[in-house]
Amino acid sequence: MAALRAGAARLRMPDIDNPRLEAQLLLAHVLGKPRAEILLNQTMMIDATAFDRLIARRAAREPLAYLLGHREFWSLDFEVSPATLIPRPDSETLVEAALTTWPRLVLDLGTGTGCLLLAVLSERPGAYGIGVDLAPAAAALAARNARRLGLADRAAFLCADWDSPLAEKDGIALFDLILSNPPYIESAAINVLMPEVARHEPRAALDGGADGTSAYRRIVPALPRLLAPGGVAILELGAGQGPAVAALARRSGLAADFRADLAGIQRAIMLRRDS
Repeated sequence: MAALRAGAARLRMPDIDNPRLEAQLLLAHVLGKPRAEILLNQTMMIDATAFDRLIARRAAREPLAYLLGHREFWSLDFEVSPATLIPRPDSETLVEAALTTWPRLVLDLGTGTGCLLLAVLSERPGAYGIGVDLAPAAAALAARNARRLGLADRAAFLCADWDSPLAEKDGIALFDLILSNPPYIESAAINVLMPEVARHEPRAALDGGADGTSAYRRIVPALPRLLAPGGVAILELGAGQGPAVAALARRSGLAADFRADLAGIQRAIMLRRDS
């Protein structure tokens, strides 16, 4: 159809890899129909104004996931919003590492959409989890995702600053598994990221301070009191940050191991009490 061709043409720019696919997805969103259906029926009536508005926003480099309102992660469909980072395939490395364990209680620090926690809970029916996020809108969105995925009875979400609401109970740490994808981009580097990220994703979820490690310096020292005996913490890393975070871990009495993503980058650090 002419509208679809025109939309795809407007999205032909160097950093949009598949403008035709994106135009199809936006049109399917406007029509409230599966993409396959619109491809099979090229004569259906469309709301051209609504479609053109979405194409213009995408051409202005607003993320496709925010326009569609959802993103797939670990084969699960997550609601997304500008209050949260958009889940990325690289973060599935953390889920893969987590599934080498059989936790009963899971903590997700900086939960965002809840994608890490909920992906693990979907694979571990005996586990329960708590997600914490400083942004009220993010914590509320994560709770909605838990309900949509049928996991609300095993997940709770708190609005708080990292581990601040989680106190020791009788000197015994509680969590078998701790997950976190903290902000780890150097402050000065954010403005040179691709526009979809720099202009639209929440800066608080990106900005790791001058050297990218400020969140790790807050999280890592808290892990020994939060981890149950035999527990493991798995944190996402930016490229090249492994040595710095491993050094923080050693100072907190934690041993470190790494997991690489599909590009071979050390994407996850696994931390345990150093025995």
